[in-house]
Amino acid sequence: MVESMSKIEKNIARIRGIIAEAAAKSGRDAGDVKIMGVTKTVDDERIMEAIDSGITIMGENYIQEAKRKIETMGHDLEWHMIGHLQSNKAKYAVRLFDMIHSVDRLGLAKELDKRAKGSGSVIKVLIEVNTGGEETKSGVSQEEAIDLVRAVSLLDNISIQGLMTMPPWFDNPEGARPYFVKLRDLKNRIVDEAIEGVEMGEISMGMSDDYGVAVEEGATIVRIGRAIFGERK
Repeated sequence: MVESMSKIEKNIARIRGIIAEAAAKSGRDAGDVKIMGVTKTVDDERIMEAIDSGITIMGENYIQEAKRKIETMGHDLEWHMIGHLQSNKAKYAVRLFDMIHSVDRLGLAKELDKRAKGSGSVIKVLIEVNTGGEETKSGVSQEEAIDLVRAVSLLDNISIQGLMTMPPWFDNPEGARPYFVKLRDLKNRIVDEAIEGVEMGEISMGMSDDYGVAVEEGATIVRIGRAIFGERK
């Protein structure tokens, strides 16, 4: 019964409902949208509640915090790196994460490739695009994104799976829509380029305040922290 559900279970059920509505509005299957739990500063007990409620992807911003959580909770989950990644942390990232969302420069990609080769693995990545052109945010510019995709595609131990963006913040989630449209249009342009070895199956966009709009515009991964776990302490 709904009365016996925990707050986190209720939050996730509500999120799934909003995703289903948004997907239906744009003629998509809600099953094509994956919910990532963003677990920065979230305690283990609340993360376990989310896992028990069916969340199977967790996103972390920092290597150290992720390392402890992964050691505690194991690799039955998918762990994704969503924060800015310094090249000198690449050796840890390839060992810890199933996917890295924040590849925005060739130097980082080359370091990830080298470290993945050394461990005999291929690391899945998304190319982070700064659709808002904000100086305070990471991400390759839209104009340079296709060239970066081409360059990274030549690296043997990296597999490009799609794109990621973090648009400017707006009080009204509709404000973010044009930036989601930009990323979707860029994805379609890259698909048309038919670059060998490049997949464009994933679009990581949308967070607690605007994930419904992101799903309407093609998101396949939504990165949700506060709407699942509540306000950060």
